[in-house]
Amino acid sequence: MKMTQDYIGKWAMILGGSSGLGLATAQKLAQEGMNICIVHRSRRSILAAFDTTVEEMKSHNVDVISFNIDAMNPEKREKVISEVVNSVGVSAFKTLVHSVARGNLKPLHDPNGSVLSTNDFTLTLDAMAVSLYDWVSAFAKANLFSPDARVIAFTSEGSHKAWKQYGAVAAAKAALESITRSIALEYAPLGIKANCIQAGVTDTESLRLIPGSEVMKEKSIERNPYGRLTLPEDVANAVYLLCRDEAIWINGAILPVDGGDHIR
Repeated sequence: MKMTQDYIGKWAMILGGSSGLGLATAQKLAQEGMNICIVHRSRRSILAAFDTTVEEMKSHNVDVISFNIDAMNPEKREKVISEVVNSVGVSAFKTLVHSVARGNLKPLHDPNGSVLSTNDFTLTLDAMAVSLYDWVSAFAKANLFSPDARVIAFTSEGSHKAWKQYGAVAAAKAALESITRSIALEYAPLGIKANCIQAGVTDTESLRLIPGSEVMKEKSIERNPYGRLTLPEDVANAVYLLCRDEAIWINGAILPVDGGDHIR
């Protein structure tokens, strides 16, 4: 039986789509015929470049809307939901992609400097993990998901490997994976599939903020069977595949997209 790709003409919500994996995903899905809604938190210095990219996406005959707001603010979230319901309509969103990268990179131990506080952990967990549930719950309550919708979140090896000064983000990534599995289980009656993509080491702005990121990149290239870093486009391609009809039976998975980094 020939399957039809029902994502064409549907909408994708990208949380954290101003750069890196989120923006690459938005570009890929737009190229494939999906309308795009981006929630981002962008500095004025990069808005011109972001707006140019949005216009490029529109050239694929799709609609693109964006909200430059704090995705963690409940009032702002409800405003976005209300505006989307009014402008796009219900049952329109094929996918919700979580690409929020807002975490504290202080060490757990430093005799001479500041260390992670309980509040640092809480803010990082809220931004990089709990916010996924907040948005999925709000979308479901507003009936924005289309039948057979896909929820996709970006995780990393840091969810189960220890890196210096990555403790708060590591905890958030582990929580993100757990929340994704719970969404996969408890939102199944709505037809929603939820999965995590474990991206390999990717040279993004977020990676460069991690202390020792240059060493991480060097080691990744050494162990990768193909001798290169993961590209944002590699991850975006995987999101596209998970949105296809043929991915209907992939649910609750942690999918490595790293060219084989994780096998060595």
